[in-house]
Amino acid sequence: MIVQNKIELNTTGFNDIVDITSRIQDNITDSKIKDGYVLVFVPGATGGITTIEYEPGLLQDLPEMFEKIAPMNKSYFHDKTWHDGNGYAHLRSALIGPDITIPIQDNKMVLGTWQQIVFIDFDNRPRQRYLHIQICGE
Repeated sequence: MIVQNKIELNTTGFNDIVDITSRIQDNITDSKIKDGYVLVFVPGATGGITTIEYEPGLLQDLPEMFEKIAPMNKSYFHDKTWHDGNGYAHLRSALIGPDITIPIQDNKMVLGTWQQIVFIDFDNRPRQRYLHIQICGE
């Protein structure tokens, strides 16, 4: 069986990190799928999905790391093409990736004790995002 759904998020951009773990688990619980996997995907090129330990230290460390790798105040060729000032956001998104797949056992995600699923909005403005959820299994 395959169950599909969406999660709507309103974000502030600029490395807004949103814990989506419980919202994904709610979708799995409602699906009644006992064993399988869940795929979470963000359409767009300035957001990313990954796992972290969602705690205050990492909520500061992660944006600092991105600033070192792809700084906001640098000139990017993308910005020269589109004049939207978010070239850094596209690069950060490419590093993280737009999706994640997590196994499901006994109607629960298989995650580590301190592991949460997060969506990161790298864009340079607030956004309304829709994450696509696809739950597959039996």
